[in-house]
Amino acid sequence: MKILTADQMREMDRRTVEECGISYATLMETAGARVVEAIVDHFGEDFAREEQWSVFCGKGNNGGDGAVIARLLWMMGAPQVRVYLFGRLEEVAGEARANLESVRRLALGEAARGAAGGAIVFHEILTEEEANDLLDQCTGGVIDALLGTGVTRPAEGLYARVIEGINAWRAFSKIVSVDIPSGLAADQAAPIGPHVRPDLTVAFTAPKMANASCAEGALVVAPIGTPLEWIWSLDARNEIVEEVEVREFLRRSRRAPTAHKGSVGDMLLIAGARGKTGAAALAAESTLRAGVGLVTVATAASALPLLVTQTRNEAMTEPLAELAGGAISHAALERALQLAAGRTVLALGPGLSSGEEETRRFVREFVERRTAPLVIDADGLNALAPWPEELCGSESRPIIITPHPGEMARLTGRTSADVATNRVDVAREFAVRQQVVTILKGSGSVIAAPNGRVHINPTGNAGMATAGSGDVLTGLIAGLLAQRPHEPLNAALAGVFLHGVAGDLAAYALGLRSLLASDIIDRLSAAILQVGGDAERGNLRRRISNL
Repeated sequence: MKILTADQMREMDRRTVEECGISYATLMETAGARVVEAIVDHFGEDFAREEQWSVFCGKGNNGGDGAVIARLLWMMGAPQVRVYLFGRLEEVAGEARANLESVRRLALGEAARGAAGGAIVFHEILTEEEANDLLDQCTGGVIDALLGTGVTRPAEGLYARVIEGINAWRAFSKIVSVDIPSGLAADQAAPIGPHVRPDLTVAFTAPKMANASCAEGALVVAPIGTPLEWIWSLDARNEIVEEVEVREFLRRSRRAPTAHKGSVGDMLLIAGARGKTGAAALAAESTLRAGVGLVTVATAASALPLLVTQTRNEAMTEPLAELAGGAISHAALERALQLAAGRTVLALGPGLSSGEEETRRFVREFVERRTAPLVIDADGLNALAPWPEELCGSESRPIIITPHPGEMARLTGRTSADVATNRVDVAREFAVRQQVVTILKGSGSVIAAPNGRVHINPTGNAGMATAGSGDVLTGLIAGLLAQRPHEPLNAALAGVFLHGVAGDLAAYALGLRSLLASDIIDRLSAAILQVGGDAERGNLRRRISNL
């Protein structure tokens, strides 16, 4: 699904009006109707009909959308709908003003207490004191139609106060943002200041970068009249990873009836050091759950006995020469290259330890001399920091890296704050320059391809911010890549998406607070079945039914 810029969205609206003959008034009416439909689908019709609603409207088109939503909720029979315009009605123009005036007339007339059975109220709010009063009084559901896609600077004053007040309701009700959460800049992948934290956002026509990357809650993308082929034809450099893409990758990599363990991937994982075997064990088990046929874990010799007890019986192990502190030594290089020979895919880094210069030399030379596709994470990345400019991936020897912002900062020589603020640009620049698939982890993980395309992952949750989660991701991506070694980008997209789905399943069962990395592994099979569908079950049903 393509992510559009604010300028592209304005152009889509203009073309829709001029070339399709759909008026701006009709677009606004349709947009409001789509939000109400999404509320019903997401929270249930009873919630929409029986909740008291507070609708916060700004002076732009978002405010006009909010007025339409208020009218439609009132018409459904909501017991009370309060509309708050932040500004004076005479300051509003066009279709937005027409819809706000309509709501004001309803509020002033007897119709407000007519057949619909509820009351509709309209207030102009001009000061922070007035905002404080209304925020103390409001209850029920919230519609955020305060600020739209034109925001380019942080909200302040009255708007910042209202955003703060809306967020304070999260514990008591549901917040629905119209098109984009107020306070976010549409084209920015990180928040620029205070912003609404909704339970649901209904974006019109296509998602914006802020919808995909830094908005909280569920996202629904609603068509309002723009032909889909216009969106498909745009040269948009950013996209959201869609479930259908992952499903197709799983179908391409499904096992043939004649499959054997050597035909579905043979992988070498170099991971772990004394005291850090847990990371290696998590990555190994995740790799196996991804469906790879053979996994060998090579680790520091003294770490091997403990690793054997932590790792599933299906994984093989190999000892490597080590330093006195228990990290892999440069002396292990030739043995590691022997173990890597003929493997489908290699993975390097979890729990490796990168503090010793000998370990850093081992990592650097192994990466340079390896002959198979490679996934690098954690201490494998730290050992390469700062990333050598001459070290690049290629079509025959692709590289996938999975840094978090701190690791990305060390690789690029930037600050962590700079990376966090400019995630998309940093990941894209690195991926293009070094020709590596770059997965910059975090909420809305960024997957940048060597051709400059960027993909934002929509799955996952805050509970996955736990030790070992990244090791699970490394193993999952490497395991998927081992089954389709010529599709590094697609394996990365599928791995990040499925990792998030498994994390969401775990959070649903256990909650965010208590979620562990091993809980994500426990639900990888369910995630793959959920996304892959019957293709993942093969033809077992047919065989059983024919017995």
